[in-house]
Amino acid sequence: MNIRSLLKIGFGMVVLAVLLTGVGAGLLLGTETAPAQVPPPSSDGPVFAMLIHPKMILLDLVGPMTVFNMTMGKVHLVWKDRTPVSTEVGVPVTPTTTFADCPRNVDVFFIPGGLAGSTELMDDPDTMAFVKDMAANARYVTAVCTGSLVLGAAGVLKGKRATTLWNVRDLLPTFGAIPVHERVVEDGNIITGGGTTAGLDFGLDIVARLKGEDVAKRIQLIIEYDPHPPFDSGSPEKADPEIVNRFLKVRKPAMDDAKAASLRAAARLRG
Repeated sequence: MNIRSLLKIGFGMVVLAVLLTGVGAGLLLGTETAPAQVPPPSSDGPVFAMLIHPKMILLDLVGPMTVFNMTMGKVHLVWKDRTPVSTEVGVPVTPTTTFADCPRNVDVFFIPGGLAGSTELMDDPDTMAFVKDMAANARYVTAVCTGSLVLGAAGVLKGKRATTLWNVRDLLPTFGAIPVHERVVEDGNIITGGGTTAGLDFGLDIVARLKGEDVAKRIQLIIEYDPHPPFDSGSPEKADPEIVNRFLKVRKPAMDDAKAASLRAAARLRG
């Protein structure tokens, strides 16, 4: 092996060692200037508070969390206590902090979805109080999928443009929200995402606001987010009507429960 080959190998090993350290990750993501209209995040990196709850959709949480974690910021997983919570796939998630101990002035407060879990949260006074408190102090107030219904039930979406999972989007006006048929919807500091997989788009959009587009684009490259689904059936407008109708029939009881909980929450908001 000649000297040039040895030098190449040595350089490659140095690069790998750097990338495997926190310093390397920081160099990879860089430091960007936040948008002028929003105060810059703390010097220690952005802080995220992600509400976790029983029966949530795991991917609703993990998609955005993967993106957020790459900002080199701090991620809090929050629940009433530190008991692991169940998810729809049976994989438990352990909270890192509690409602009582979670910092309020975070950069991003986030709620994942899961229709059954969201329905229960809308009737849970402890969670509603926590969501209202966080929404009053967080820099950005956000949700994906049916997590938007929880924001609505807490009175956060009144007069705001928002989205949620397609089959319950019609519940948003119950809370005074303006439903929008888009994958990610921004209205001031309120950012909501559509169904589960929209969480990646949503996460990248938020990182672009916090750290700049270059950082968000680098993260997109790192996770190779370049979707090419095998079927063009990811929305009710594109899916076979028979598939849509069958889904709605099966999910009707859960949708009815969510509607009833939404109406109860709306009545409480009216006082």
